[in-house]
Amino acid sequence: MEDLDIIELYFARDEQAIRETEEKYGKLCHNITYNILHNHEDSEECVNDTYIGIWNAIPPEKPNNFKSFVCRIARNLSLRRLESLSRQKRSAEVLLSLDQLAEVLSDENIADTVSDEDIGRLISSFLRSENEDSRNVFIRKYYFFDSVHAIAKRYSFTESKVKNMLLRTRKKLKEYLIKEGVEL
Repeated sequence: MEDLDIIELYFARDEQAIRETEEKYGKLCHNITYNILHNHEDSEECVNDTYIGIWNAIPPEKPNNFKSFVCRIARNLSLRRLESLSRQKRSAEVLLSLDQLAEVLSDENIADTVSDEDIGRLISSFLRSENEDSRNVFIRKYYFFDSVHAIAKRYSFTESKVKNMLLRTRKKLKEYLIKEGVEL
């Protein structure tokens, strides 16, 4: 079923919308949540919460890109779940990823006049200017929270190459954000 048809089912408040979403994007949601939580039960619960979140958001929202909308909800719910877990149970891989991005986007260095939406648009613009490999590796690491090993395997790179690509891309992103006036 096409995304627009699924969205129309949500607007009609037809429960078939959830089944269609699960059939089309269930595996993707499971991958996202598991990559963040590294626990099948927590991951399953977040996926189910994702469907509820979509149900509650549509209507009134009518997403232009349903796949990204679903992924964003799954990702955000997983990150909230991770935050609520005790520090000892947190995934070291996700924390490392978040720490690496915090070096680039430190709250105290961001100008007060810059909104989160502005930063999101700038990051998207920056990534569109990068070569496809760098862009894909960056997104797999910092959006889907794939491990360096998984990214290397997916793209047939060495782990060292992936780490270097991520480092270079983070440095370039920081320079780009400074040039755009985001960083003080």
